[in-house]
Amino acid sequence: MAKILVVDDEPAIVTFVTKILQARNHEVVSASDGEAGLEAARREQPDVMVLDINLPKLDGLKVCKTLKSDDATKHIGIVMITAAYTTVEDANVGEDCGADEYVVKPFLREVLLHNVERLIPE
Repeated sequence: MAKILVVDDEPAIVTFVTKILQARNHEVVSASDGEAGLEAARREQPDVMVLDINLPKLDGLKVCKTLKSDDATKHIGIVMITAAYTTVEDANVGEDCGADEYVVKPFLREVLLHNVERLIPE
């Protein structure tokens, strides 16, 4: 069981992802904007973070870059999610900020689980 932080401003996505992860016995906490997500990551120290790119207050790329540049949070595995169709350049932006995985909405449950669970420390 791992602690996973889900940060998305769409309540339906948070509910959907939470149900998927809780069905695998993971503890899930959530936040609905970038600032709250950054604070929750620092406070909760999750194993993995599922982070939307397009967030109010502070976008997911900035949240990712901030967490990955801080010794206290750089260990958190980050799965970036976006509703936009991506190009190779778009995916590189997520990787450049330090994201470990990149998933496009709508996504298959199995794809999300694979990308999240492979980042859980042994």
